[in-house]
Amino acid sequence: MQASQNYPAARLRRSRATGWSRAMVRENRLDPSDLIWPLFVTDGKAVEEPIASLPGVSRWSVDLIVERAADAIAAGIPCIALFPNTQTERRSDDGAEALNPDNLMCTAIRAIKDRHGEAIGVLTDVALDPYTAHGQDGLIDAKGYVLNDDTVAVLVDQALNQAEAGADIIAPSDMMDGRIGAIRRALEMGGHSNVQIMSYAAKYASAFYGPFRDAVGSRGLLKGDKKSYQMDPANSDEALREVALDIAEGADSVMVKPGLPYLDIIRRVRDSFTVPVFAYQVSGEYAMIEAAVAAGAGERDALVLETLLAFKRAGCSGVLSYHALHAARLLNQ
Repeated sequence: MQASQNYPAARLRRSRATGWSRAMVRENRLDPSDLIWPLFVTDGKAVEEPIASLPGVSRWSVDLIVERAADAIAAGIPCIALFPNTQTERRSDDGAEALNPDNLMCTAIRAIKDRHGEAIGVLTDVALDPYTAHGQDGLIDAKGYVLNDDTVAVLVDQALNQAEAGADIIAPSDMMDGRIGAIRRALEMGGHSNVQIMSYAAKYASAFYGPFRDAVGSRGLLKGDKKSYQMDPANSDEALREVALDIAEGADSVMVKPGLPYLDIIRRVRDSFTVPVFAYQVSGEYAMIEAAVAAGAGERDALVLETLLAFKRAGCSGVLSYHALHAARLLNQ
């Protein structure tokens, strides 16, 4: 960029001198409508289970998830994302509980829609790791390798199960090749043409997922790792290939996960494609902010708003964040 003025004709501090002027020239703005709030569903009634590795975050029984949806609506958050903590006895090698129309996910979807209707969107995770006894996102062979095409067939049925319960956005997080096209075709054929797909298109094999695995009860179950299907953190060109494939197969929007360590990927995706781009500020990112606050190394409100604004500056249409409700309430003040 070629500068057209030199000091003192150009004094960039002039526009920073007052609050009203800073507001007038602000390039990016954060609003509650930019946020999606992830929530964890657990069994029982009137149950809240705090998650030790995610201070301030809990698992909620379905009746209380409905109340959390009301909190989101009141704060101006347009969408919540659901993740189940499936009971141990309902987990199996084939993840069959994912197809149960009365599982935690589907029960929560129906309860939210019965109470709140179209006042809030419901985004649902499609992957088998909350349902498998081995903690992988798909079906495995005798050597523990995750089988792509066999898994996709199950994911299609899982997506239909959630759509029929009332899900508004199907969000496949499994990173199997070809699953977006298969799910899109099944939704169309099943009469769910208005159900959106937000693809976890660039999901990395990250070290930042540990607290999430605690939240859904899969950390102790996971055998091996997920590097054969989640992306190598060293790669960025590959992310563009993944995004391009998912858009071609029918994704309405795409996601980059994790968030802050991958702002460069968000920017590249945004510059390369015209679909909405979302980021997931994952559990490890949340936990680091809370650890910094607990250590006196930073102030929560400022840290939360600055990190969320970074996603907007990088080009995000929205952000999934465990701080969503707190941030929305700050923005509404």
